Amino acid sequence: MMVYRRIVLAGLAFAALAGAACAQNPPVDASGRPLEPLTIVTSTGQHKFMVEIADEEPERQRGLMYRDALAADRGMLFEWPGEPAEPRSFWMHNTPNPLDIVYVGEDGRIVSIVHNAAPNSDALLPSQGAAKGVVELRGGRAQEIGARAGDEVRHPYFAR
Repeated sequence: MMVYRRIVLAGLAFAALAGAACAQNPPVDASGRPLEPLTIVTSTGQHKFMVEIADEEPERQRGLMYRDALAADRGMLFEWPGEPAEPRSFWMHNTPNPLDIVYVGEDGRIVSIVHNAAPNSDALLPSQGAAKGVVELRGGRAQEIGARAGDEVRHPYFAR
């Protein structure tokens, strides 16, 4: 009985250490920066994502070019710190997988969505209004979660 108890206690200690190590090492993006949580609230509920942040010009220009398809719970948030919301346009140059492009206003509400943007296209895909940020998701994901214009995107970048 004593040996069994020691094995169980050792196993619990190992699990606690492994859990602590995972908590200290959150998922990271391709540059090694931690991913950030982002939630999209739709009529079907709260949908949680872990997103890469593109907040500097080289990152915004590169976006998800040359990348594998995104997992269902992953994405990229494009930010323009210190700049006002304005009409924006994206393209899919050198982006091999379809994406949903979600344009978000200053208030964190979805302005418009481009669904399943065609891969490797240089066609401009404009927002339908002023956008403070843009969230890119795996193509088809916005429809899967029921996202529509007016739905809320929760992330510290968007003022409430």
